[in-house]
Amino acid sequence: MELSKEDLIAQTNKVCKNTLMETLQIEFTDFGDNWLAAKMPVTQRVYQPAGILHGGATVALAESVGSFASHIFLNLNEVFVRGIEINANHLKSVSEGFVHAKAIFIHKGRTTQLLEIKITDDHDNLISICKLTTISLPKKK
Repeated sequence: MELSKEDLIAQTNKVCKNTLMETLQIEFTDFGDNWLAAKMPVTQRVYQPAGILHGGATVALAESVGSFASHIFLNLNEVFVRGIEINANHLKSVSEGFVHAKAIFIHKGRTTQLLEIKITDDHDNLISICKLTTISLPKKK
């Protein structure tokens, strides 16, 4: 039985309990054929001392949405997925509202996957752009 979009998003958010994603209040919001979106509130919880969004929190959001995209779009009955590299370019600061992440596959191979994750603010300004490489390895039988 295939899950509805709403059920899949709900299940994805549910597995984030007691994890970094819950700590940062990351919420998965939507997905399509080759992308997944999430949002994170910009509050004191994710500030650097200057009162703006910490780059590490931004990267945690990017890795979370990119890794979950690989989980959703690969056959997890046969493989497990791990992030192996991430890079980020921070372009603009933000101190309130939400940041929105959208992970899109650049390459969806059997072993490695490459995703581009754009982080934007509530006004669709580009805050950061990240690239994440994941690897899918066979589960031992």
